[in-house]
Amino acid sequence: MMRKIYVIILIIISVSVQAQSIKDSIIERIALTTIAQVNQGENYITFPTDIGNIEPLVFEANLNPGFYIRTSKDARLIGVLTPQITIRMHQEYSFPVRTPSYIPQITAYYRFSADKLANSLTGFFKLAHHSNGQSDDFYLENGEINTESGNFATNYLEVGLIKTNYSKRFNAVQFLSTSFESHAKGLTSDELIGIYSLYRWNTIFSVFKLSRKSSVEPKKASISVKAKTTWMFGEVHDWNFFSLNRLNLGLTFYYHPKFFEDIGFFAHFYHGMDYYNIYFDHQITMLRFGIMTEKLRF
Repeated sequence: MMRKIYVIILIIISVSVQAQSIKDSIIERIALTTIAQVNQGENYITFPTDIGNIEPLVFEANLNPGFYIRTSKDARLIGVLTPQITIRMHQEYSFPVRTPSYIPQITAYYRFSADKLANSLTGFFKLAHHSNGQSDDFYLENGEINTESGNFATNYLEVGLIKTNYSKRFNAVQFLSTSFESHAKGLTSDELIGIYSLYRWNTIFSVFKLSRKSSVEPKKASISVKAKTTWMFGEVHDWNFFSLNRLNLGLTFYYHPKFFEDIGFFAHFYHGMDYYNIYFDHQITMLRFGIMTEKLRF
């Protein structure tokens, strides 16, 4: 009889330890590289179904791989090299790809505590270049901006904080980042001064809903939502400080079906200044759909 009781106690302890291990594994799998990956952005390609006042496109694609520099998996300080390229193919004769956005960047991330999820705070510092690889005059003879081959170039630094949290109630991982972005006047095309915001405040809130499946294996988020706002400071046209033209809004909903390993579908709403290099002077409001790679594991 005592032997049976002993075996039952061992089973209960084993189950309890395993359950705690699963719980801990979820919390501890928020690595600094995952935090960096969320902050760096996604790889995606859109469908030719944009709704809004953006010019007709076959697709827009964002290629945003990250190359990590770290001493170990547990390092609290890492670097990320990202040769980001954004491409738009236009629905015109011969389907031209004009003035891609080149945004190479290097970012350093530092986690202030050893916690990998709950109450985790991370700081980051980014140096980036944004250009379109063109060298012709910025303006056409009629005074309009030369969006096809005009030179666009700016360099900037960005400093910010990322707060990470895990919600037991919703079984979801949350990220809140806020950062200040400053473009160097001497390293920005002269034509942009006065019509392009050199100082920006960015805020991003992301939620990744995890699977309820009990497993020590890394989990994929089946659903995620990301909201981003940017407030543009400084001299921009004749806008006053409180002009809503200074506000850029973005909202992305992502669904990862079980039958795909690394890709899913997204819907994205955007309103504000066009983020595509020399097209910045266009105010756009659009809703678009597409596919996105999602290799985040928690």
